[in-house]
Amino acid sequence: MIRLLLADDQALVRAGFRSILDGEDDLSVVAEAAEGDSAFRLAREHRPDVVLMDVQMPGIDGLEATRRIAADPALADVKVVILTTYDVDDYVYGALRAGASGFMVKDTEPTELIHAVRVVARGDALLAPSVTRRLIAEFAGRVSRPAPSPRLNSLTEREREVTILVAEGLSNDEIAERLVLSPATAKTHVSRIMTKLRVRDRAQLVILAYESAMVTPRWLG
Repeated sequence: MIRLLLADDQALVRAGFRSILDGEDDLSVVAEAAEGDSAFRLAREHRPDVVLMDVQMPGIDGLEATRRIAADPALADVKVVILTTYDVDDYVYGALRAGASGFMVKDTEPTELIHAVRVVARGDALLAPSVTRRLIAEFAGRVSRPAPSPRLNSLTEREREVTILVAEGLSNDEIAERLVLSPATAKTHVSRIMTKLRVRDRAQLVILAYESAMVTPRWLG
């Protein structure tokens, strides 16, 4: 069972998400928060698998709540997905850097919401890669004088190849196809890379790859 915390200051938004998510046999909303402080407190209390976090809320905002969750060792397994609209993209990139596992827009289709929650709970892929990678590339491209992270020196040549493909938004299956590997081998490579580089998940791996100039933005505009 995937346990969820909904954090949004609009009761109607929370009610809509709850009705969609609680209707699935493998999903359960265990708590709701209307402000950032409550989101962090309830995350500590309930230890959900996934938090759907709005950006703009009373008290501390969703970004600060995300930072607190990501920084808390007791919440290391909690994944945060930022709920946003396209006019707060700056917030989204900041949230990914702070430790969020991905983002999605509030007007997403119900089937996409359900799929996204399952995906991020598994940690298998960054949410909405066609949009997310563009967003990350845009804002990572603004980083002044990116420099290679010393952590990258621990990667083998194959692991560097895999990291670049993850940063381009490819899933494990797509990486396996591109490099002529089995999906299990691709997944093992990704897991080993995240362990070596000490990143929480694929979102953090993508951020590190861009900010270290391992890959550069190519699809802006």
